Amino acid sequence: MASNKPAPEAPSPFTADGIGGPERTWEEWNPTAESIRPVRGKHRVAKQRGLARSSTVLGVGVIAAVGAGGMATAQSKPPVSISLPDSIADNLPDAKSLPGVGAFMSEDAEAAPLAAAPITSAGITSAEAEQGTTDAGEALRARILQQAEQQQASADAEAKAAEEKAAAEKAADEAKKQQDEAEAKAKAKIAAEKKAAKEAAEKKAEEERLAKLRASYTLPASSYTITSTYGQSGAMWSSGQHTGLDFAGAAGSPLKAVHSGTITSAGWSGSYGYRTVLQLDDGTEVWYAHQSSIDVSVGQKVSTGETIGRMGATGNVTGVHLHLEVHTAGGSALNPMAWLNSKGLNV
Repeated sequence: MASNKPAPEAPSPFTADGIGGPERTWEEWNPTAESIRPVRGKHRVAKQRGLARSSTVLGVGVIAAVGAGGMATAQSKPPVSISLPDSIADNLPDAKSLPGVGAFMSEDAEAAPLAAAPITSAGITSAEAEQGTTDAGEALRARILQQAEQQQASADAEAKAAEEKAAAEKAADEAKKQQDEAEAKAKAKIAAEKKAAKEAAEKKAEEERLAKLRASYTLPASSYTITSTYGQSGAMWSSGQHTGLDFAGAAGSPLKAVHSGTITSAGWSGSYGYRTVLQLDDGTEVWYAHQSSIDVSVGQKVSTGETIGRMGATGNVTGVHLHLEVHTAGGSALNPMAWLNSKGLNV
């Protein structure tokens, strides 16, 4: 085993405790296997924590900040003088003879400086230099602030985009709602127009039907006044209720057939006085009572509007009038006014 070369002996003003006293003698030390105690037991390497688990950006930022701060601090502090004892300084090798160092100690060292910029300008970009930035710590601070501003601008842009998107969605929903309402109104309008058109068509058809009926039906008298209606109560009627419709008018005025048909009865009929019964083609019977005279005979065919008798006051009456009754083919009494209206006639 090679031994360590002993340091050259030289007088020293220091004692063993470094304060002063007798000179200290250096002895040669040769480590052997017996003098080195083997290390026993298991060894565990603790895992590094802290910066190793932080994000890359934070770690680089912290290291850069510490380095820049250190460089700036080193530049701002005054140099420290270091002195060695003459006995040690005399035995040190010449710096120019050291490999890789002599070139820096040559006479041309002043002609080729190590760096034109101070150490605190390390890491400064040309753009930052043009802006007047010469301190690495200040440059790092500016970069961090710039990055923070960029992140804030990005966050503001995202928030603005979200607001614009929400506003656009709200506007789209409102437009869709208005469109739906407009479509609903349009559909309702179309439905109302269709309904109105249908009702108008039905009304027109009914009018046409009634017009045809009016062409084949007519009122029994031309000039009249309604004095009693169907179902009206009173003591003057034996049944207690009026069974027909009374048309009051001038005595002797003509009474007309309301529709074409056949005369089935013509003559005196007790309280009805002179009465004529006109049977229509569907079996309906129309009774004309209280006539002053009869102009037709039984079995005679008559057409709409043909005169069948004259208005009078025969039978149980209080004045000149036509008592008109309408019966079904089975004999049931009908309301004459409603029946005439169903034929398109306005009484």
